[in-house]
Amino acid sequence: METKPDSKVDDGIDAPLWMFWKRRRYIVVFMAFLGFFNVYSLRVNLSVAIVAMTENRTVHYENGTVGYEQYFDWSSSLQGYVLSSFFYGYILTPFLGGFISNRFGGNYVFGVGIGTTAVLTLLTPLAAKAGVAVLLAVRIVEGIFEGVTFPCIHAVWSRWAPPTERSRMASIAFAGNYAGTVVAMPMSGILANAWGWESVFYVFGVIGCIWFVAWMFFVKTSPEVDKWISQREKEFILESLGRTEGEQQKIKHPWKGILTSVAVWALVVSHFSENWGFYTLLTQLPTFLKDAMHFELEKTGFVSAVPYLVMGILLFVSGYLADWCQVKGYLTTTQVRRYFNCGAFLAQTVFMIVGAFILEPGPTITCITIAVGLGAFAWSGFAVNHLDLSPKSAGVLMGISNTFATIPGIVSPIITGYITANKSDEEWKTVFYIAAGIYLVGCVIYWFGVSGELQPWSIEAQERREQEKQQPKAIESLAYTNKVSMEDEM
Repeated sequence: METKPDSKVDDGIDAPLWMFWKRRRYIVVFMAFLGFFNVYSLRVNLSVAIVAMTENRTVHYENGTVGYEQYFDWSSSLQGYVLSSFFYGYILTPFLGGFISNRFGGNYVFGVGIGTTAVLTLLTPLAAKAGVAVLLAVRIVEGIFEGVTFPCIHAVWSRWAPPTERSRMASIAFAGNYAGTVVAMPMSGILANAWGWESVFYVFGVIGCIWFVAWMFFVKTSPEVDKWISQREKEFILESLGRTEGEQQKIKHPWKGILTSVAVWALVVSHFSENWGFYTLLTQLPTFLKDAMHFELEKTGFVSAVPYLVMGILLFVSGYLADWCQVKGYLTTTQVRRYFNCGAFLAQTVFMIVGAFILEPGPTITCITIAVGLGAFAWSGFAVNHLDLSPKSAGVLMGISNTFATIPGIVSPIITGYITANKSDEEWKTVFYIAAGIYLVGCVIYWFGVSGELQPWSIEAQERREQEKQQPKAIESLAYTNKVSMEDEM
């Protein structure tokens, strides 16, 4: 039976919670937030830039005539392949990321993954001009390096995040995804209009490189090796995680238990469902606003960012609310994951259907904004659930779920490209109805399969069983020693 956590939590820091810089673990969260800002700004800039790269622009010729030209004459289906190419590489490395983060440290792999993507982003204009095949290759390699980021950050949380703070720490960091989207989409439109589409990749590439240097300097593998952390905070973190300083363990993951676990597959399906709707809108919303809502490029970037602004704000709310419900004992961990995740999915299903049915600029954009925004509560469900099931295997679990959850990034843009070949309203309605249906399936499966309990197959549960076996032997040995001692005295 699941127990509810004690409401009295002392983190050993004599400072108000808002003074986050007094807590080294929150510095890690802040830097992770900026890291995910780069993850998504480097990922979504192409979604806006491709509109400028393929739109008909007015050209004044030397003979006085006026014509229309495109930088790249790509069909809607080819654009779908270009937008999805990132995920061809991305799907290859989440599983690997879970392994190498345990071996080399999640902080190092996280930093190198994003830093390399930033460098490749700087090369994207040259790749596009060299040909679509070269562009596809560069985007695929970018995906390979970004694929490790989510599993690696779970490896970081497994060493830095106390159980009563997991939801808020993960949610705040993940909010960087949407902050990056919010900034990148409108800024990409502004940059493309002012300095050409190439500037989109140069600006965000440079920002990513600067972050990489700061991350590698400030963020350490664990509290034990962080020279700036206070002794009290270090002891608090280690005690809350049941670890001792200097403890090193070669982790052997329980593969049979993982692959046969209903709870694992429930969160895999949930992760897949959320990403289908998210990636559909992430890659196609600017095009949808231009084709179906008839917005101009610069306005498209701003409007596309609004849903992610709402989601980023609500991630802070959902993370704190989830932890608060657990700490106060109002809900068990399983209940938090179930209610937050499935409530979000059900609301997303309804608003996606309503928005598609109406298909008018004001109401439809409002429905999309609400649907995307409420996805923040789902992230306090499935996205943290890996740490509940087995903290020491959390990186690998995230690698598994993120591998399956990358499939929508590959499939959705291609399917959307074929469905919307004529750019009609009915075609776009079909795209939204498919996303709503997948949300609903994810809601049902997660509701019945979710667990917030430490699983029997987990490394931690096995260690506990071993300790329980050793305790009777230790007591028996102590009793025997005392008996012998008494006999000697007699």
